[in-house]
Amino acid sequence: MSQPERTLVLVKPDGVERGLTGEILSRIERKGYQIVELNMLNATPQMLAVHYEEHEGKEFFEPLVNFMASGPIVAAIVEGERVIEGIRVLAGISDPTLAEPGTIRGDLGRDWGEGVQKNLIHASDSTLSAQREMDIWFG
Repeated sequence: MSQPERTLVLVKPDGVERGLTGEILSRIERKGYQIVELNMLNATPQMLAVHYEEHEGKEFFEPLVNFMASGPIVAAIVEGERVIEGIRVLAGISDPTLAEPGTIRGDLGRDWGEGVQKNLIHASDSTLSAQREMDIWFG
């Protein structure tokens, strides 16, 4: 029997501020995935620069890091079969205005007109990203 897949999920500052942490984590659990580690923290700009290093130099990098450092984040390690793919579908596409109804971003997110995409949740996009990101947030 193989080891279940693990991924990193972040409830971003907008989700925490709006009191949606329980709703977001509940949707993950109702899908049948297991939360195996959970932590609330304030991320440093240095930590976020490492997390988002592939975006360094892009126009949205600095606003994204500033947004993610603006308040508490809830970090979770989530486990289950095909959990990486499943959480990304559950989250919906990055743009909350265009995300499908029934997804976290589609049901709970919207454009706030603040120049940075506040979309409630981050989910790793591959096994390599998941391991790297879990090491950053739980290392």
